[in-house]
This record gives sequence, C-alpha cells and structure tokens, in this order.
Amino acid sequence: MSVVLQAARPTAPTVPADVAAHALPAPAASCLPALVGTGLPVPLVDGTTVAHANLDLAASAPALRSVADRVAALLPYHASVHRGAGYASTVCTAALEWARTTVGRFVGARSDDVVVFTRNTTDALNLLAGAVPGAVLCLDVEHHANLLAWRGGEHRVLRAAATVDATLAQLRAALEARPTALVAITGASNVTGEVLPLAEIADLAHSHGARLVVDAAQLAPHRRVDIAATGIDYVALSGHKLYAPYGTGALVGRRDWLDVATPYLAGGGAVVRVDAVGDGSPAEVTWTAAPHRHEAGTPNVPGAVALATACEALDAVIDEAAPAHERALSERLDAGLADIPGVRTLRIWHDAPDRVGVHSLTVDGYPAALVAAYLSAEHGISVRDGKFCAHPLLARLTGWAEGAVRASLGLGTTAADVDRLLAALRTLVTDGPGVAYECVDGRWLPTADGRDTDPLGLGIGDEVTGAGRSCGH
Repeated sequence: MSVVLQAARPTAPTVPADVAAHALPAPAASCLPALVGTGLPVPLVDGTTVAHANLDLAASAPALRSVADRVAALLPYHASVHRGAGYASTVCTAALEWARTTVGRFVGARSDDVVVFTRNTTDALNLLAGAVPGAVLCLDVEHHANLLAWRGGEHRVLRAAATVDATLAQLRAALEARPTALVAITGASNVTGEVLPLAEIADLAHSHGARLVVDAAQLAPHRRVDIAATGIDYVALSGHKLYAPYGTGALVGRRDWLDVATPYLAGGGAVVRVDAVGDGSPAEVTWTAAPHRHEAGTPNVPGAVALATACEALDAVIDEAAPAHERALSERLDAGLADIPGVRTLRIWHDAPDRVGVHSLTVDGYPAALVAAYLSAEHGISVRDGKFCAHPLLARLTGWAEGAVRASLGLGTTAADVDRLLAALRTLVTDGPGVAYECVDGRWLPTADGRDTDPLGLGIGDEVTGAGRSCGH
C-alpha cells in the first residue's frame, strides 16, 4: 500500500529577506577541529549534486580528522592488549591505558574514579544498572537509554514539570518520600537540547543520600563536563557522538559500586583466577577490580584511542570556541524558524539555564518523515525524524503524531547550512515539495528516485538500504 503526495512546482530555495534581516552574523569556525567528510558531494533527486549539509550530528557525528589520522597510524600495530610480550601488543596496551587516562581527564574525573570502556552510552548505563545497590529515580524526558536501563530493579519515573525550578522541586519531594540510591538525569535533552543545572541536582541527590549519574551523550560534545567540580558521581558518554565513530563509549565515576558488582560480562580479562574441579567445570572464580572487571574479552583498542583523541581535540575548544560557534548558529536557526508559518519548535523548559544545538520541530500538514525525505532528496540536507528514542517525551510534546524533525548542530556546521535548511523549509511551506513522494512499506521516498544508494560498490540493493526505516518511527 502506498500513499502519494502530489508534487508542486519545483522552486530553487533562497533565503528570504525577512529571515536574512533577523539572522545573526555567521560565526567564525577556523579555530575548530576539522572533520572528515566536509564538503561531501551528495546526489539530489533531480540528478545534480550539492555539498552535504549534515544537520544530524546528534545521532552520530563524523570523525575528526585528527581521530581518523590517529586510528590509521595505530592500525599497523593492532594487537590484543595485556599479557602480550610482543612489541605491537605492548604498544596497544600502552595506547589503551593512555586512552583511559585521557578520557578521565576530559570529564574531570577524581583521582579515585574509574573509567570503564563500553560500546556507547546505552551500554554504559546498563552496566551501571547492574551495580546500583538500591532504587533508581529518573525523569520521563529521558532518552530510552536512561529510561529503560533501570527496569531490572526498583525504579521510579518522575514526570517533569513545566519549568526547571518546578521539576527540581518535584525531584526533591520524590527523594524525601522514598529512599533512593541513584538519580539518573540527562545532561542535555536529545530532543530539545535543554541543559539541566547538574551541580544543583548533584547537591540535591547527595543531601538525600543518593548518587547522580548523568547521561552525557548529548552534553559532552557541546559543553564541558566536570565530574569533580559539579559533584556528579557517574557520567556516561558515546564516542560516536563525540566525533569518534569507532564503537567505544565510557562510564566514568566512583569505584566502590563497580568493584563489588557482578561483572557486566563474564570472560577473559575480568578474572584473577579460575579454579576448576575434576571434570573441568569452573568451581570458583576470583574476579578482578574495575575497570577490567567489566571489560571482559578483547577490547576495542582503535575505538578507545579514537574516543580519547577526540577528547584531546575537544578539550582545547569545549569551553569557549565551540559553544560560541554553536550558540551563534542556534540563534540564527531559531530566528529563522520563528519566521516560517506553520513551523513549531519543541521545548520542555523555557527556563533551562543553557541549551545545546539540538532543535526539534514540526511542520503543519507534513509528516516528519516526509519532511526529512524532502530535505535530503531535494536539498542535500540530513536531519533526523521520528521520536528520537524518547517516546514518552514526544508523546507529551506532539501528542503521538508523526514525531518530529530534529536538526542538530556542531563543529562542522556552517551558517550556510543553517540558511539552506531555513530556505528549504520555507519553500516546502509556501510551494510544497518539488517532486512527488509516496509512503511505501513504511518509508517516504520520491516516486522517481535515481540516486545511487551504493556509492561504496558493496552490491547493496534497495531492499537493504530501506530496512528498518518507517514513517513516524
């Protein structure tokens, strides 16, 4: 079954005068680290190509050039770490432990904190869930990673109020009402970009005998996270959002819970000794301490080095240059969106003390997935659409409609990217899409689409590239 949306006349997008008049000057980005893939040519449905405008950094950010270069330099030495006497193994062992120290330094770890390498933020939070010696309290605005990880034990989900102040008051009341071991909070919303006052929440949790874990997947690429300065007990983050898309994340924080918890994975590298009975089955296991207690198996050394290299590069710009660049672009985008009829931006708390460059919106009369398909096919702009793995929040903000469109900014974003998005949205609202689209098997696609979906020559067909993509996911 397919639903066809008829095309309107194609119109080349331009930045309207009223938008340009309100837009701020373009920020300078020359001091920011370079990214792989900048200027990537992408095909449009009309057969032309344009430079890619990647406004989907909140999902996964491209690699920093320094990250790609360091991983390439490491690969000739790639070997299994620890217990290896060979030179390459020695080099990789040293690189892995350098990465651990570097990641800890980047997030302001205390001297007795531990850095456990994981696959991503979701993995890190699930690891911590197995170590919490009591009840967990989180908000209903969380990404599923920080909403679902705690379901195996005692947990509560608190509905956030309309303001940050009211939400903190409700959090205080909830902590007073029932003993809680851990408060789990997002650092920055992956839907609205709004940032919570983490130091204040840490003090609140500690005053009621609880610890605080921060899901920093969206915060760490944009703002300084300092565990020691704010009193945060644990922080979880993902390399693929920190310009290090090589499959490694981290859980950083207090050692005591992790040293006594059941190992996250049982296997090699997590043990001091295994004694066997006569038939060879394990009789008694002596587990090692964290971090290795929770890192069984051969670690992802290139991923850990990539993550640490990204932290090293971001460390120089995360306090001033990167936030200034992003704030100027966000203000430019907000001003432009406010001038487009039928476009509504999503917010949780208008009194949030800060906001990173994550902007979600809806367009009257158009499903979010169709808007995203239009932006890609006709303008070479990548955004995210759907419910962003935050279903309870999207249900509140959109009423379980078609989800929303999310444009996310970062190091590689330019004023031209923002202006192109604004012009494309205005064209959609005033003239409609330039080609016809249909929803087939849950995917919005141009009815006639000759774009090459296999530029790597892997033999990938449409039945693979379309898998798992749905309208309103």
